[in-house]
Amino acid sequence: MRARGVVRRVGVAMVLIHAGCGLGAAAPETTPRPPLERGADPALTEVTEVSAVAATLTVTPQMRPQIRPVSAQILAAAARPVDLAPVAPGETLRPMMRTPEFEQQVLFGRAKRRRGSVCGDIDIQGEEAGDIPGKLKGCGARDAVRVRSVSGVTLSRSALMTCETAKALNKWVSRDVEKAFGRANRVVQLRVAAGYSCRTRNNRPGARISEHGRGRAIDISGFVLADGTTVSVLKGWLDKPTRKALRRMWKSACGPFRTVLGPEADIYHRDHFHLDVARHRRGRYCR
Repeated sequence: MRARGVVRRVGVAMVLIHAGCGLGAAAPETTPRPPLERGADPALTEVTEVSAVAATLTVTPQMRPQIRPVSAQILAAAARPVDLAPVAPGETLRPMMRTPEFEQQVLFGRAKRRRGSVCGDIDIQGEEAGDIPGKLKGCGARDAVRVRSVSGVTLSRSALMTCETAKALNKWVSRDVEKAFGRANRVVQLRVAAGYSCRTRNNRPGARISEHGRGRAIDISGFVLADGTTVSVLKGWLDKPTRKALRRMWKSACGPFRTVLGPEADIYHRDHFHLDVARHRRGRYCR
């Protein structure tokens, strides 16, 4: 047993010396510990095994990475004449810095738009009109505004309305109307049929006061496109090239507005969209 311990310590010491010196050893092709024969001395057998393993240890030189060969592309670039024009920019292209004059124009334009905005929204351009008294009982509007354009789309004539109506109109135009006929031919103007008007519903005697009489409604009869084309609700509702766009606009208005009436609602609205923000007990009313 004492001889076996000595042999084990000698083996461990040789392995540590080999690892510290950075030596490599090839793995033996066969197991260094053959099965013992009957009657053999274990101590002598282990000494023989250690000697056989030590004999297989060989010193190999330390491996170092080789320098990567120069690519053919680099050689071709080096051999290129200096007087030839480069095939690619020598450095990343960067946009030119904005001039102070340009920045001043941008800031001036924004300040001008802000001065002409109403309802706390720079996209709603117009002027404040204050409280509008009504000639009939139930008419009138408080803190009304006279809107000229929403989201860059002008109104054919200024329309008097409340800020709630103006914000609903702006949301509808910016989200659905402006690009209804395509990005290349955007809507640039709304044809306004009616804004604030102190009257009864559909001008019928004895009827309730219309939402137009409270500044909470607007009627749109058509749309002017960037190429100068005017799409009317009366004709475009049935024309094949425009009917899908008009029906999408009519449907999308039932969200920002709570009442939406179109050509299929009744005879009074066959030539325009009626849009108002009146509240209903059963939610929105769209026909």
